[in-house]
Amino acid sequence: MACVVPETDAPEPVSAGTTRLTRSAYRVSVTETTHQQPAGAPRAGDGHRSPEYRLARNSLRGLREDLFLDPFAYRPLPPRRTDGPFVRRLPERMRSAAERLPHALVGGIALLTLLIGAVSGSEPGGDAPALLTGLLCALPVAATLTRPVGAFWLSIAASPVTALLNGGGHDWPWMPGAFVSHLTVLVVVALRTRPRTAVWMWVVTAAYAVLADVFMGGSYYYTNGGPMLVTSAFALLVVCLWHVRHTARQEVTAQQTVTEQERSRRTLLEERTTIARELHDVVAHHMSVVAIQAEAAPYRVENPPEELERAFATIRENAVAALTELRRILGVVRAEDYEAPDAPQPTLADLDALLVNVRDAGLTVEKAVTGAVRELPQGVELSAYRIVQEALSNSLRHAPGASARVEIGYVLGGLGVRVVNGPMPEPSLVKPTRHPAAAPDGGLRPPSPMGAGHGITGMRERVAMLGGEMTAGPTEDGGYEVAVFLPVTAADKGDA
Repeated sequence: MACVVPETDAPEPVSAGTTRLTRSAYRVSVTETTHQQPAGAPRAGDGHRSPEYRLARNSLRGLREDLFLDPFAYRPLPPRRTDGPFVRRLPERMRSAAERLPHALVGGIALLTLLIGAVSGSEPGGDAPALLTGLLCALPVAATLTRPVGAFWLSIAASPVTALLNGGGHDWPWMPGAFVSHLTVLVVVALRTRPRTAVWMWVVTAAYAVLADVFMGGSYYYTNGGPMLVTSAFALLVVCLWHVRHTARQEVTAQQTVTEQERSRRTLLEERTTIARELHDVVAHHMSVVAIQAEAAPYRVENPPEELERAFATIRENAVAALTELRRILGVVRAEDYEAPDAPQPTLADLDALLVNVRDAGLTVEKAVTGAVRELPQGVELSAYRIVQEALSNSLRHAPGASARVEIGYVLGGLGVRVVNGPMPEPSLVKPTRHPAAAPDGGLRPPSPMGAGHGITGMRERVAMLGGEMTAGPTEDGGYEVAVFLPVTAADKGDA
């Protein structure tokens, strides 16, 4: 980026990462940005610094960011989530109250610290210093609801004040109310921030305890700095472990979400690849037939006109060119280990054989055909066959023991396919006799992988490819229904 400014006689400082070129002929000064300093990269002049120096500098920078950079910023405690496994089962009113449960808990602890601070003074609860001590103990706890880092500094500042207000006390540097208040503030702030902030708060607390014992604890014969550091270290360690576990759970959840999305995307691509392979075989077959028939057609007529021969030659050339382009473009969807099927692609004429195999696998299925049976485009018949195949495979897999019905309807504008299965029978209603799909040991054999393996996704892809409509969902009696309509464009009689 270049910025043109009027040149002045006084020299101007050049910012880091920029280069200034002065061109006297044009009386302008051009400043060009050459590079940007990445975050966390060593600064200029730090190459000769030791790793210990850089580590200490980064640590002090972290201390500044966590505890000194706008410590009294307004950061209200958000409501509690109500989508947990226990809270979401509560009534609506109790769920609304559960959202403010953390706020109520902090408020209760603040009230407790107020009472402890007021009754632990030189004259418990009977004079203004005792009441002021209780307020100073409760204020930092209440401040954690809106200004967590500022509440920590308030607790540090209130600790010597409460000790001085109760000059006859025996605890130093934290009075009983201040002890509970500071420990609560450490835990709440650590929960609301991150583990690094918890470490710095403990370090500052330790520094305050040492300084208070060395410089201000002469008149006290007992110090509770050690108990405070040990107790707070254990509490903060538990909070840090919770943070680590919570972060790991979020990362796992995010990774699972990404994995699920990638799995869905891969499933969709695999199904589209399968459809493209099958269409490649169907279209390539028809284009080959067109080329062969166009080449043989002139020989079927005695003394054909020259115009007719040229027309058939053009048809054959176009068919061969289209077949070449088709193989070149669609052939890339074949995997290296994919082999073209030796047998022709199945059609609705092969549906009876499919039903026989399904019955042998243990599914009671019946077939109903309505309308005038006629030959349909091979792509439509192949898609209808695969849809029925996948729907029956799903019935075997997800509703063992249920019965199914396949309905094929030939209508004027296309083909209707409906596959519906009943609900899976209760275990007590299943006859103890050997099931047709039972293994020799008595258990049910796993269904054979007859379908494409992608269920509803594959069906929808096939229907969308042909511009049809599809609905799939549970029925009122607990079964499942798949209804499909595949449009078929009627051939123009004039083209025949």
